[in-house]
Amino acid sequence: MPNQSPSRARRAPRHALRLVTTAAAASLVLTQLPHALAADTTGPEAGGTAVIGEVYGGGGNSGATLTRDFVELGNPGADTFDLAGHSVQYLPGSPSASSRWQVTPLTGAIEPGARHLVAQAAGAGGTVELPTPDTTGSINMSATTGTVALVTGTTALTCLTAADCAEDERIVDLVGYGTAVVREGSGPAAGASNTASVARDGELTDTDDNAADLTAGAPTPVNSAGEGPATGGGDDEEPPTEPGDVRIRDIQGDTRISPLAGTTVAAVPGVVTAVSTTGSRGFWIQDPEPDTDPRTSEGVFVYTGSAVPTVSPGDSVLVGGQVTEYRPASATQTLTEITSPTVTVLSSGNPLPEPVVLDADSVPGLYAPDAAGGSVEDLKLEPETYALDLYESLEGMLVEVSDTRIVGRTTEYDELWVTVKPEENPSVRGGTVYGSYEEPNTGRLKVMSLDPTNPLPEANVGDELTGTTTGPLDYARYGGYTLMASELGEHVDNGLEREVTRPQEERELAVATYNVENLSPLDDAAKFARLAEGVVVNLATPDIVTLEEIQDNTGPTDDGVTASDETLRLFVEAIEAAGGPVYEWRSIDPEDKRDGGQPGGNIRNVLLFNPERVEFVDRPGGDATTPVEVVSADGGVELSLSPGRIEPNDSAWASSRKPLVGEFRFQGQTFFVVANHFNAKSADQPLHGRNQPPNRTSEAQRHRQAALVNGFVRDLLTVDPDANVVVAGDFNDFEFSETWSILTSGGALNNLMLTLPPEERYTYVFDGNSQTLDGILTSPAIRGFDYEPVRVNAEFADQASDHDPQIVRIDTTRSGGGEGGNDGGDNGGGDDDGKGPGKGDGKGKEKAKEIVREVIRGVIDFLERLFGRLTGR
Repeated sequence: MPNQSPSRARRAPRHALRLVTTAAAASLVLTQLPHALAADTTGPEAGGTAVIGEVYGGGGNSGATLTRDFVELGNPGADTFDLAGHSVQYLPGSPSASSRWQVTPLTGAIEPGARHLVAQAAGAGGTVELPTPDTTGSINMSATTGTVALVTGTTALTCLTAADCAEDERIVDLVGYGTAVVREGSGPAAGASNTASVARDGELTDTDDNAADLTAGAPTPVNSAGEGPATGGGDDEEPPTEPGDVRIRDIQGDTRISPLAGTTVAAVPGVVTAVSTTGSRGFWIQDPEPDTDPRTSEGVFVYTGSAVPTVSPGDSVLVGGQVTEYRPASATQTLTEITSPTVTVLSSGNPLPEPVVLDADSVPGLYAPDAAGGSVEDLKLEPETYALDLYESLEGMLVEVSDTRIVGRTTEYDELWVTVKPEENPSVRGGTVYGSYEEPNTGRLKVMSLDPTNPLPEANVGDELTGTTTGPLDYARYGGYTLMASELGEHVDNGLEREVTRPQEERELAVATYNVENLSPLDDAAKFARLAEGVVVNLATPDIVTLEEIQDNTGPTDDGVTASDETLRLFVEAIEAAGGPVYEWRSIDPEDKRDGGQPGGNIRNVLLFNPERVEFVDRPGGDATTPVEVVSADGGVELSLSPGRIEPNDSAWASSRKPLVGEFRFQGQTFFVVANHFNAKSADQPLHGRNQPPNRTSEAQRHRQAALVNGFVRDLLTVDPDANVVVAGDFNDFEFSETWSILTSGGALNNLMLTLPPEERYTYVFDGNSQTLDGILTSPAIRGFDYEPVRVNAEFADQASDHDPQIVRIDTTRSGGGEGGNDGGDNGGGDDDGKGPGKGDGKGKEKAKEIVREVIRGVIDFLERLFGRLTGR
């Protein structure tokens, strides 16, 4: 599955602010208040608690504004947190055996929702002092890498690794930044520098994952009194009453990066068009008197941190503050915004500018300029040529879409996707198919709601938003350009139904594949029941199912457990309870933390089968590191291990699932089934990112994985050209990609996805694109088949998994050359003698009949491929 962040909010606020209203001209001066910080993602804790809210080690360094390093603590709980007996401690980012933690003892307490500022060493540079610190230390912290801990006690810690520190119960909270070895979760917080701190958001988020929980930005130290750095001015200054020299178009410029980034602007005029009171708080302003340059946006976002804006749509305002380019992630574009704002309201009730209409006529057919994989940020915008340039030229401005079809379901992150181009690569069920790298579908647009009282409807692909949906155009890490709807169209449910496939016939071997999305005993019974229903009802009880993302018995708990027998027992029992047979399974437990996926989960591939229909051929010796080999035996081919793993020690499988192969017998024939889950696409750059075309760095590993699987299949076919091989699973790549070409190279396998018409080629929906990630491939000996994805998840707001399963029913009268290979009917191939190809009784007449049958079958296969249809469909 693609890597997804646990938080998909537009952007969580990084700093809290408070509004101080002056009497003159209804001026609003925004001054910093404490971060809203938390110990978990479920909301404030019942009691007092404390977390490290912000860390800055660049004080006094070259280019820095602040003169000192600092650590900021925050209390997200409901009770006072007593700091007596606690300390803040610091460790270098790459500690040696002789490294020691440095200690700053703490005193006092943190009130609920407040901060506690710990000043550290001062440098020679900088011009701005910290606000009066609550505690003063002398630790000289690195600007770019290090670890800070909030500790119960004042005795120096001794742990020098992440694992050892995780076992130390004295540590209340810990933040590693830069390249720190000691950190929480998947990695350290990125982006710290002489001019940037790392800080938590305003959503009270502490998931014990520094990389996810803290982001880089301008340092904003605040003490327990709610005071920020001395910046001059403030409440004593008279608020402006006339616009200054800078207009919004001057801020936005004609490229993606503001020519005024990093500077302070004053009295920028505009009309408030929309307000964000949750998530990333702030408001949008737009100049009601635009210029004639289509490249320069007339709108901009004013970021107020965690302070709820007090302005309203229709207010005419003058805004001052710092122009900032907020980059949500390293590969994304930026959002131009005004931060640390001062706001003067001149009048209210003014008309809003007319929104720009986005439709099939106004959005260009080309997606983005080609920068040979480099950044497009310095290129002049061409909004009449490229969709991304058009959206950038409208950043922050009011836009409007009308009567749009929904092409991406409503997600748990309160977002959905529409298309403004209904004729652009439509899928058979109302989505938009991603069919090539050259056609990323320019009409796709993400929609979120700004109105907490009018959230997005629970919508499926193929539904509609009728009427108009209007709001400012924003940019986010996930999905890129986003219509932040202040006016939402009416949801029309078009009744999308979950598909149910037909049962296999007696002569057909049914093989399915299903990514069950991190299934473990920690999931509730409802998920097991939903997935079981998918197997029994929607897939009509396949004979064999390759399962992907089966987790170990303790799920994401990182405790060294790798066995998954409890997970599988619960799943098999759920299938039986749903009316299915008692399935059996074969799997091989991975080495701990060696196969990637959700940390601690140890996901693996599993072969599930119905023993009433198929026989599994067990050959002992398979384990996590022993490679399976192809063996010639009795004139045929077999596996040295069953189940076994394909080349598990090859570096192609580093932090990735190893393919699991098993040998089955069905109606006298042997079938080799390979379960796969290739390297994830998480390292790839987004379609909407700053580099165009985006770099697909993760595919190099998938190419090596595909070559190994292809080589294994070729080994089978070298020994027995008529071997029945099914390769199935989550390949994490598109059916038109090089990964699939490598899998099928040399004619070893046929990609069944390509037998479908283009509008049906998908198993997953991501950012409004219906796309292929999963697939089934078969060896040339499998000539009669009925293949289909079964749509039960990807298009629906209510999902059991994020992937759709798929199934192939193999007509064994037209497959292989094994014993009894054609027993059971002709499936359009004429009378059959019950023997496989080339296995006649030696009589010339029977041999001739068989040759004729083969010619007829070849013609049928050719016609099926020509028209892109499946046998029996």
